[in-house]
Amino acid sequence: MTPTRPMVRLWIAALAALLAPAALRAQVAVKAKTVHTAAGAPIEDGMVIFRDGKIAAVGKASDLKVPEGFAVLEAAVVTPGLIDAHCVVGLAGYYNQVHDQDQIERSSPLQPELRAIDAYNPRERLVEWLRGFGITAIHTGHAPGELISGQTAVVKTAGDTVEAALVSQPAAIAATLGESAKKSDAKSPGTRGKMMALLRARLIAAQEYSRKSAGPPDKRPDRDLGLEALARLLTGEVPLLVTAQRAQDISNALRIADEFHLKLILDGAAEADVVLPAIKASGFPVILHASMARKTGELESGSFETAAKLRKADVRFALQSGYESYVPKTRVVLFEAAIAASNGLSFEQALAAVTIDAARILRVDGRIGSLEIGKDGDAALYDGDPFEYTTHCIGVVIDGKVVSTAVR
Repeated sequence: MTPTRPMVRLWIAALAALLAPAALRAQVAVKAKTVHTAAGAPIEDGMVIFRDGKIAAVGKASDLKVPEGFAVLEAAVVTPGLIDAHCVVGLAGYYNQVHDQDQIERSSPLQPELRAIDAYNPRERLVEWLRGFGITAIHTGHAPGELISGQTAVVKTAGDTVEAALVSQPAAIAATLGESAKKSDAKSPGTRGKMMALLRARLIAAQEYSRKSAGPPDKRPDRDLGLEALARLLTGEVPLLVTAQRAQDISNALRIADEFHLKLILDGAAEADVVLPAIKASGFPVILHASMARKTGELESGSFETAAKLRKADVRFALQSGYESYVPKTRVVLFEAAIAASNGLSFEQALAAVTIDAARILRVDGRIGSLEIGKDGDAALYDGDPFEYTTHCIGVVIDGKVVSTAVR
């Protein structure tokens, strides 16, 4: 492949940035023919200036002055760093072997105490792979498949430790309603009725635990990590992320949220169009199933057009790569957005579904999701329309630092 002029300039500028003193590596400016901020209209011949890890300025290049000593990168298109609204990357790993498969614990159907940050590997090769496509943050954690599989977290796709990568924890407590959470061989839960009964009983136990924990010290119960986690659901501090594909299971999720006054995020929702009025009335957002997932079993009603239907109904939604049980364990949310943009969404709507709308649903939009002054310095650089198959991601900036110049 013959390098384009913007690509060559990027490589030269990035090399200069990497050779500069450490204090200057976080001082970067990016010029682009088009800057999509996800906070307003696109800016033609735009520029974004990053200083000390944050966005210091964004606007027309002719109106901004690059500070002395800043590295200058160039691209055809710049967007906010992309956000994968739900995956298991970092718990599930590149090699698909026992040592890198921490995404699901099968010993119990109810495990709200399991924390994503205790299982997340920031140096996992899949994290680096996703970053190369412009994905700068992921909402990851325990996979669907158990009634309550554990907690999730939002992390950056850079950083050698989970503490360095962490944006939000716990982002949600992950639950599953439907066939994938059923047990066989007389194990529980074996039916939807049993699932709902177990979940309801555990939430009632959390209510009682909270009540007693607020009482006299001598009457407080022994610590229970699982009930402590569920108590945060009951106060609304943490949302319940429910993977539910069929209309029946979506309705059950809405019912349990109403009963216990929970903040709910619907995940998957392959049959969302069947119960669209109920979803809209609830006000709860949807993290839509991956379009490229195989349409079998509970996903048999999945559609490329569901995103457009949600948008038309004014239901908040974001896109995800999802959980995949076979190699390479993840899809690429950039491609998911491209499919949505080809099936009823505008470019800006599809971009929002993997940037600002995802950030809002995950309650991290104060830091990431758009190119606005004061937010984290996360951006993706492309040599053309990001949703065109022939376009390459030619650079990634996270926290104001150039973390990738590989052409993807």
